[in-house]
Amino acid sequence: MTAPKTPRGAKMLPYRRQGEIDYASLEFDPNEKNVTPDAMEQNLELAEILGLFRARFTDFNQRPDVFLDNETFICYDPTNLNVRAAPDIYLAFGVDAEAIRPRKIYLPWEVGKPPDWALEIASESTASVDVNRKPAIYAAIGIPEFWRFDPTGGRYHGQPIWGGELVEGSYRELPQTREPDGILKVYSPLLGISLSWDDGWPRVYDPATQTYDRNWRAEQAYAIAVRDQRDAAWEEIERLRELLRRRNGEENQTEGDANPC
Repeated sequence: MTAPKTPRGAKMLPYRRQGEIDYASLEFDPNEKNVTPDAMEQNLELAEILGLFRARFTDFNQRPDVFLDNETFICYDPTNLNVRAAPDIYLAFGVDAEAIRPRKIYLPWEVGKPPDWALEIASESTASVDVNRKPAIYAAIGIPEFWRFDPTGGRYHGQPIWGGELVEGSYRELPQTREPDGILKVYSPLLGISLSWDDGWPRVYDPATQTYDRNWRAEQAYAIAVRDQRDAAWEEIERLRELLRRRNGEENQTEGDANPC
């Protein structure tokens, strides 16, 4: 797999704890994910993107300098930890991932930087916030790229997929392309890949290799192809066995005719 051009090559920032967190004073439970009432509209797509990103960017959770999480809280006001946001998925490079998790919340002033990338997946209950409020919040936090993914094709977000890079305090939309097969692609300069919308399903495309990362659909297609090849092989074996039985039967018949009792 080709390494993307991302901040992941940067030196890991030291984590600087700034006192104990008074968890009892929080208006939320940092041990619980920020799950919406209609989370089932997002769960499959969320799990797919997490899996693709975990494989590509964290080496299956083996990289201590890459933090990938979902539906947990980013607190962005040092004077009030209840000022928070919870992206569906967010990603940070060059950070001390092992030091972040025991704190239970992402504190940019302790981590040393905000997350690099954030994504919202559309659902009926979150659509308006995703489109109208989240961009300003994530821009204020300083997240370099903000993305939206709508499995419905745009019923909630207005378009199937949208990516923006932070430029002078707001998100500038990244160019989108549509392939002849209908797949929509938006290239992420930060990640070095294109996040794609394929008939409602997320895919990751690597321009360097001109291939898609294997997802569950690819695995399913591979399993079906292997099964079909196996079944075809067994059919051919049975056909050859039947030919052999017939030939042996014909030879035995010929020998019997040539040697009558």
